[in-house]
Amino acid sequence: MTNSSIDKDHIWHPYSAMHSNLPVYEVESANGVRLKLNDGRELIDGMSSWWCMIHGYNHPEMNKALEQQIKKMSHVMFGGLTHQPAIVLTKKLIAITPEPLEKVFYSDSGSVAIEVAMKMAIQYWHAKGQTTKQHFISLRSAYHGDTFAAMSVSDPETGMHSLFKESLTEQFFIKQPRSRFGQPCSQEDIDELEKTLKQHTATTAALILEPVVQGAGGMWFYSSEYLQQAKKLCEKYNILLILDEIATGFGRTGKLFACEYANISPDIMCVGKALTGGYMTLAATLTTKNVSDTIDSTSPNVFMHGPTFMANPLACTVAATSIDLLLKSDWQEKVKNIEIQFNKELSICSTFDNVTEVRVLGAIGVIEMKQAVDMKSITENFVNEGVWIRPFGKFIYLMPPFIIASPDLSILIKAVIKVITKQPLKK
Repeated sequence: MTNSSIDKDHIWHPYSAMHSNLPVYEVESANGVRLKLNDGRELIDGMSSWWCMIHGYNHPEMNKALEQQIKKMSHVMFGGLTHQPAIVLTKKLIAITPEPLEKVFYSDSGSVAIEVAMKMAIQYWHAKGQTTKQHFISLRSAYHGDTFAAMSVSDPETGMHSLFKESLTEQFFIKQPRSRFGQPCSQEDIDELEKTLKQHTATTAALILEPVVQGAGGMWFYSSEYLQQAKKLCEKYNILLILDEIATGFGRTGKLFACEYANISPDIMCVGKALTGGYMTLAATLTTKNVSDTIDSTSPNVFMHGPTFMANPLACTVAATSIDLLLKSDWQEKVKNIEIQFNKELSICSTFDNVTEVRVLGAIGVIEMKQAVDMKSITENFVNEGVWIRPFGKFIYLMPPFIIASPDLSILIKAVIKVITKQPLKK
């Protein structure tokens, strides 16, 4: 069997059918912002491998950190044991995340970090004797992951999980805020938020939000004032606030964490994706002393979760290195320059008949089409232009590594412009 036949006949790819006709390209190596295919072609990566490779590929300092750590230990169980990589990373996370977040629980992926946050919220209220607070409030068009609890707080209708609707815990949903980023929050959005929080106070453990940027649910950027109001109303109605910074954390929006636009701190925060600079899978759920002390205070007196690969030393090492690389770099200037270039060069797309809107924030550039794109032809066309861009639904978007040079970013943008002017849309 050839490599391609093994892949086609036996490997299931994400959000895909086993016998999908969508093209799959074999990557031989990657360096900087380029993916080298096994046929010799090179593609400029506009996706940061699903938003996580902020420093690019094959970074010498990241490689060196892993090489040094693997000589000591690649893994050790975290139950009853600890290690320096976890201690060092925890110190760094506490230092850069908003106060009073100071307790850190490690897991394997962003979706699991959401599960952990939800369990934390439920166990918190259980410890306080408010056992009816078992449900969650989320936004329409939200996306928080593919595991069951995470699916339950993702949009039940327009999201990717409607097939599982009857199997999921029924949660409460608020209309997507329509107040745009950079603008004041409308009274209508605030009223809708307060109405839902007030109505479900007795049964709601937490409100969960993607701060400022709704990612896979539609790449929508909403008013930071909405977050400020959400924080105040959660305190008013005795509901915890969970912020999902998995996609937005570590500089992607122009702030280290998107909640900084609202100058608020949640009760629980989830981070992942760029946490390790894309090198390994790792996520973290951070919370306050109040939440952790409350959980500790009542039977079973322990938090009921514990992944096998929790705080894997290799992942913690590379995450700590990634944070150091980010903080010592001029990442704010790099992200701002990407934003400026997006605004300058992508704006022409808004004049196209098949485009609804162009949106830009930090190192995120989004073209919302009027109809869903044809994934097979558009992916092939992008590869033929020498770029790797993977749209979904009506959204063609760019989230390049922060290290991308201006000429390479121009190549990505020109490829988008060229392809969408010729891309046939579904009838």
